[in-house]
Amino acid sequence: MTKSLLISPSNDTRNSIRKIIRDRRKELTSSFQESAALALLSTLKNSVFVKESQHIALYLANDGELDLQPFIHWCWQKKKHIYLPVLHPFCSGHLLFLLYEENSTMIQNSYGILEPKLAVDKICPLAQLDLLFTPLVAFDNKGARLGMGGGFYDRTLANWQQRQFSPIGLAHDCQQVDTIPVEAWDIPLPKIITPTRAFNFTTAAQSKKPNK
Repeated sequence: MTKSLLISPSNDTRNSIRKIIRDRRKELTSSFQESAALALLSTLKNSVFVKESQHIALYLANDGELDLQPFIHWCWQKKKHIYLPVLHPFCSGHLLFLLYEENSTMIQNSYGILEPKLAVDKICPLAQLDLLFTPLVAFDNKGARLGMGGGFYDRTLANWQQRQFSPIGLAHDCQQVDTIPVEAWDIPLPKIITPTRAFNFTTAAQSKKPNK
């Protein structure tokens, strides 16, 4: 198992953590990525929370992120509905979640990431999601999540305790750090899963009051 990086918030800014972890992630070989994806699939398909969920928000791997395609294909086989994030066309900094099927028309967004072509009848309101899996750059032992810096998922996860869905972070083991300098707008996660471990931070995440 890859050891976490011990990073002191007094010596490293959030951006430097992002660079360190993104570089580490990009160094992972294709064979390692394939093994990690299959290990994640094994964990998720046997989990109670996935078995009990029908509407699941995921994302397409980018920038060395953990590959979710094996899990996506398994979900399709089990007739589960999969949704991907789409940049909101009118509310800057916000996401919509659109149904993702094998024949979905995909387009490249302004960040160079593929997303389903916007169609009003394919949008799934957050209130109808059962699970929302989030990408992240780094996480620490308290469930703090460091994203790419755009705040898209922090806005999406605000007040998640009052919604139906449960948010779960997905990451490689090498993305764990000792401490992340937390900002007021950061939303901690109740659970983070890697190819080898599952971290539960329910108490810490629920005690944090998200900014509106």
